[in-house]
Amino acid sequence: MQNSSDRHEYPSHWEADVVLRDGGTARIRPITVDDAERLVSFYQQVSDESKYYRFFAPYPRLSAKDVHRFTHHDFVDRVGLAATVGGEFIATVRYDRINADGLPASAPADEAEVAFLVQDAHQGRGVASALLEHIAAVARERDIRRFAAEVLPANNKMIKVFTDAGYQQKRHFEDGVVRLEFDLEPTDKSLAVQRAREQRAESRSVHRLLAPGSVAVIGAGRTPGGVGRSVLANLRDAGFTGRLYAVNRAVQESELDGVPAYRSIGDIGEPVDLAVVAVPAPYVPEVVAECGEHGVQGLVVVSAGYAESGAEGRERQRELVRQARTYGMRIIGPNAFGVINTSPDVRLNASLAPEMPRPGRIGLFAQSGAIGIALLSRLHRRGGGVTGTTGVSTFVSSGNRADVSGNDVLQYWYDDPDTDVALMYLESIGNPRKFTRLARRTAAVKPLVVVQGTRHSAAPQGHAVRATRLPHTTVSALLRQAGVIRVDTITELVDAGLLLARQPLPPGPRVGILGNSESLGLLTYDACLAEGLRPLPPLDLTTGASADDFRGALSEALADDGCDAVVVTAIPAVGETGARDAALAEALLAASASAPAKPVLVVHVELGGLAEALSAAASTAPPAAATAPGAEGGAHPFRPAERLPTAEAERLPAAGADPSQAGHAPAAGADRSLAAEATKSPTARPGRPPGAEAAQPPTPATPPPDSRLIPAYPAAERAVRALAEAVRYGQWRRDAAEPGRVPEYEDIDEKGAAGQIDALLAQEEGGEGLTLGTEETRELLGRYGIDVRPALPAPTPDDAARAARELGYPVALKTTAPHLRHRADLGGVRLDLADEQQLRRAYAELTELFGKPAELRPVVQAMAPRGVDTVVRAVIDPAAGAVLSFGLAGAASELLGDTAHRLIPVTDRDASSLVRSIRTAPLLFGWRGSDPVDTAALEELMLRLSRLVDDHPEVVAVALEPVVVATHGLSALGATVRLDRAPVRDDLGPRTLPAY
Repeated sequence: MQNSSDRHEYPSHWEADVVLRDGGTARIRPITVDDAERLVSFYQQVSDESKYYRFFAPYPRLSAKDVHRFTHHDFVDRVGLAATVGGEFIATVRYDRINADGLPASAPADEAEVAFLVQDAHQGRGVASALLEHIAAVARERDIRRFAAEVLPANNKMIKVFTDAGYQQKRHFEDGVVRLEFDLEPTDKSLAVQRAREQRAESRSVHRLLAPGSVAVIGAGRTPGGVGRSVLANLRDAGFTGRLYAVNRAVQESELDGVPAYRSIGDIGEPVDLAVVAVPAPYVPEVVAECGEHGVQGLVVVSAGYAESGAEGRERQRELVRQARTYGMRIIGPNAFGVINTSPDVRLNASLAPEMPRPGRIGLFAQSGAIGIALLSRLHRRGGGVTGTTGVSTFVSSGNRADVSGNDVLQYWYDDPDTDVALMYLESIGNPRKFTRLARRTAAVKPLVVVQGTRHSAAPQGHAVRATRLPHTTVSALLRQAGVIRVDTITELVDAGLLLARQPLPPGPRVGILGNSESLGLLTYDACLAEGLRPLPPLDLTTGASADDFRGALSEALADDGCDAVVVTAIPAVGETGARDAALAEALLAASASAPAKPVLVVHVELGGLAEALSAAASTAPPAAATAPGAEGGAHPFRPAERLPTAEAERLPAAGADPSQAGHAPAAGADRSLAAEATKSPTARPGRPPGAEAAQPPTPATPPPDSRLIPAYPAAERAVRALAEAVRYGQWRRDAAEPGRVPEYEDIDEKGAAGQIDALLAQEEGGEGLTLGTEETRELLGRYGIDVRPALPAPTPDDAARAARELGYPVALKTTAPHLRHRADLGGVRLDLADEQQLRRAYAELTELFGKPAELRPVVQAMAPRGVDTVVRAVIDPAAGAVLSFGLAGAASELLGDTAHRLIPVTDRDASSLVRSIRTAPLLFGWRGSDPVDTAALEELMLRLSRLVDDHPEVVAVALEPVVVATHGLSALGATVRLDRAPVRDDLGPRTLPAY
């Protein structure tokens, strides 16, 4: 796009979509010679005051010379970026490289003058802040280290943009102008500012989708049935508090089911915040364009026929996202099940679920429509279901998640006052690095429980994700490090969510067990041991125990300082059980109130009327008449866990069961029936006439904020597993309250390492990276204080003897051939060779057994002090980011997979826990009378390696193997380092949406 006089090609990698402060989106891209008319049109819409602030004088129009200057850039010393919406400029920023005298310059000058101009209609949306992040990243790429800006004192908005950015800056006043100078090197403060702005913007963008003031359903059929008409009915019947419209090209009536109907969204004479798109995929682009022109803020696209259908659909999906972002709109979908917000101020059911879930404090996110149905059913079902007064705050089923993803919803839930627990079903994670960061922050304030689908298979066809080289167990470990509660099934997801929603976090792993069944108590005891908890001996109250007996035993257990949580096991009495069950519930609730800091769970066996009593008591419908506490038919405080067999939960993710993966239309058939059945309320009346009860929808009762419900489970294993997850999460919260630090080491030569890496990469050809030689590896690691013992090549016996004399006896003789490397078990290593005779004999044995020296590549190395052989590795994964791994050398890590992982940068607390988190860790701490090894030296090695990889993203892989940890100190006997061009670190650069 640039003419021949420009020095660089158009930098397409600078293009980016960003979310602005108000939740809308804009596209940032370089300004080119083709933008002359856009620039002139943009400038005409800027107020005279803004022009004055930009040029320090009245400047009503741009001259031809100005237009040429502002559109011709070399993308090195002169760069301009524009923020666009609908293809038109809404703001611009540019920098010009200058020398010490403020005159135009080229490299090596490292300062530039920067200036902004934002249309008045878009000021206050955070456009300038986003442009500053991106122009600063561009400048750093072009070796500019400092920006200077001159601003009139009255231009407070622009001064605030600079001062709030978090960079180290200088400010002084001269000649009536404020001059600001600031370094572009990111600081902790600038990164914190950037991420806080990101959170506010992305949270706001989701809020606009979940709390619209008006909704239009585009594709609402003229006759009952069909996807669009169903969504329209669901919105109406839920009692949506805003304005609702139906849109259909062929509509003749003025209303559909009592909802105003229009032939086009452009015919609606009022603003529309959210559009639900339910037209066939070929017609969606026209609909999106009309929505964009009308100023719609967001779309829920339930239409199928996109990436889930193959290559043509993937391209259609890319174009959908590009088109929507052009207009500043965000998308849920395509192929989405929909969204729900139970807030009484909104009551939004823009989904295929025909009944609104009960209001509650649990947020749900599911990429799969079928799993979304299953989750809603478990949290909505009565008659033995998992209802109680625990319901849903918001629900998002993202389908192909082409735009809005789990990361965006996490941003929203982080500070959503209506959500206490977040439950997520994820089939893929598009940006694991960002997800881990957001999960860590969210988990610090509220529990986040995650099920990962497709653990042993590829992501669904509709999901565009980068491949990861890390095994699922590693990804799972990294998520747990971030505070995520990882479970394996949706049954476990709900079990954990119910406990966390209404019970306090346990202060420790000590569990009291009491009940009226000795066998059930023993099963619970065994389950606690299996989950790593510390159960106290079960207390058997016998089958004749009364409600008062339970109350007394539970009160005593909760008062015990050696008890952190209590599991109550109960089997129902034979005969009339209704009143007894209510009395038992009342007794347990009263006892638990005496110790509000300790959780209580119930394991019950469902016989006779107990299940009915529990489910009836779990109803959130207002009682017909007030009843005394504990009376039969009164409100029951138990919240029983659902009884749907786990096998059914395991079947749901299977191929073909998910309407979001099967090209549904989107769910008019069997899955639509499943949705209706799964979320059907017992009070719902089949065949309800259109519009009936729409004016006054039922409002389910919600418990007071300080109420404490006791979750009940039909199996000891399920209750204990949920409790164990809560215990581990509680410990993580306590540890996270005192974060570790990344130590500074004065002997690290960061600058020297950077120079060496640049020199090595300059020699690399082919763009595939390079593996360093032995001496290059030792030199680079040595700059970070990591000493690798020298290993001298020994192509002949004489060379081996010469190397041994240089190093000093005793020595080791090793083969370094790939098939024998680190395989002492195959005999490719000879240790403790005390003299030349032993060395030559060992050399002869190796060559006789394994082949010629040229094949074996033997080396001689001085013997290290005896200790425990370990392996320390670091790798930059394209999806997960930089990961540090640790394990014992040999079978422990290679065969048994006993390896632990932490995200880089690693803190001192991370390093300490990493050493102790492998199953074979006792070997490091004096197992069976052996001497403990120097774990402090091992932790320091990990911290230094973490610093190297974090400081230099070009270091894409390091392996230290073996690292022999002795009682005093350690020895790294082998090392490999691989370099490559610095990968894109999309979570550390300026804010952007995923590229399409």
